[in-house]
Amino acid sequence: MYRVRDLNVGFDRPIVKNVSFDLKPGLCLALVGESGSGKSVTARSLMGIAGQNAKVTGSLQLDGEELSKLRGRQWAKIRGSKIGLVLQDALVSLDPLRPIGREIGDTLRLHANIPRGDIPGRVVELLRSVGLDDPESRALQRSEQLSGGQRQRALIAAAIAADPPILIADEPTTALDRTVQTHIVDLLRSLKEQGKALLLITHDLSVVDSIADEVAVMVGGEIVEHGPTEQVLSNPRHEKTRELIASVPTRSPNPPRKPATPVLQGMDLVRIFPGTGNIPDRTAVDHVSLDLQRGETLGLVGSSGSGKTTLARLLLGLDTPTTGMVTLLGQPWSELPETERRERRRKISIIYQDALSSFDPRMRVGSILADAASFGKYPTYRRAPKEIRDTVESLLSDVGLPPATVTARPLHLSGGMRQRIAIARALATDPEILVSDEPVSSLDVTVQAEILSLLQRLQADRGLTQFFISHDLGVIGQVSDRIAVMSGGKIVEIGGRDQVLDHPQHTATQTLVGSLPPSASSHDAF
Repeated sequence: MYRVRDLNVGFDRPIVKNVSFDLKPGLCLALVGESGSGKSVTARSLMGIAGQNAKVTGSLQLDGEELSKLRGRQWAKIRGSKIGLVLQDALVSLDPLRPIGREIGDTLRLHANIPRGDIPGRVVELLRSVGLDDPESRALQRSEQLSGGQRQRALIAAAIAADPPILIADEPTTALDRTVQTHIVDLLRSLKEQGKALLLITHDLSVVDSIADEVAVMVGGEIVEHGPTEQVLSNPRHEKTRELIASVPTRSPNPPRKPATPVLQGMDLVRIFPGTGNIPDRTAVDHVSLDLQRGETLGLVGSSGSGKTTLARLLLGLDTPTTGMVTLLGQPWSELPETERRERRRKISIIYQDALSSFDPRMRVGSILADAASFGKYPTYRRAPKEIRDTVESLLSDVGLPPATVTARPLHLSGGMRQRIAIARALATDPEILVSDEPVSSLDVTVQAEILSLLQRLQADRGLTQFFISHDLGVIGQVSDRIAVMSGGKIVEIGGRDQVLDHPQHTATQTLVGSLPPSASSHDAF
């Protein structure tokens, strides 16, 4: 058992304050809270990696051994052998230059007492144990050659390679589609049932409800509520817990809509990526036809690799279909050369999933928005004319940010603020159509709710039409009028929101709906 008592962690200011809890064999404690509440700092402190300048006090006892006084090399012996760590972003956490088998093998060489010649076979066993198909081949692949769910399984295999009794999972399902999330949660549950003590850090209350035995709610570095999962989710005592639960996406009434004018149409779209060497051609979009009607939100949902983002790129004119065509506002779009499309690009904008990577890191917020509002004519805010600067301030106001934000760099802002800036940039050209590609998947549940509410308000105020892409059916169900389901490059089902969610026809839709958390009628907390 891992006993944490009066844990305090600070840098230039206190981050974690007087935190106490136990991690018990065969049980899962979920640590939930908003971004910046101190969850990840707490987890890293339990492994001695809070940071070089961190001041850590309190008691950390693992099976009676006090760990708080350990130093570098002493902690290194604990990590991997007694405490395993699964991070959120497996693509970054795994070494992109080495096969995953070698990375897992390193953990075995350092922490497991097995002959060197047995390591390759043990790696294959570990990959098989976490549900990876063809583990012999997967062991030879690098992380970039795996899907998101496969990478996360490989990361879990590395974390459990030396059979540590404690496993810390920091947002292990964030940005994975709901079906893959279910598989990862099932895997973590099986590890818990094998007797491992699990600390799960997440903002997804549906994951908490499905695996956690206890929940601790963190606010401003303090645990403000802690108890059995059923008690905390069904009868929350603290205001912040109630706020987190209220932020879970829910469906509002979906009034019938009259037939409207299509503003964006894809007709029999096919996109084939040519293979090289022994790798065959890959059909990412397979004879897809759909239309986006003025004023509606069409939600596109599907598992990872189903073709959602490729379809979005075709509709945006960022990629060219192998066959088929796209029309924008009733006029040819995909067939035109870029020089003829450029002037009409202002009519359709996109909000990306990872706002930070979509910004130029050298630019401040004011310049990012001035550049977009002037179509590249004034890339520097302070040199832009007054009308452009006024437009920038108006955009910031529209997305709920103060004028002083113009001087900030996105790197120094919170995830929610960055996503608001991404929305402001998308609105800078006064578009008619907004394509949102996983715009809230990496945000905690309360910030997610704020961004979804903002998008719905802006749609009503500006008369926008939205094409909303997500792997999360809860989010899709909240924002969409119609839903299209994509699987294997095809649209396998499309219809009104309630029709698709309540009466799914295709097996892919039924699988997605079947992986949703319990509905409000089956759990008071949701």
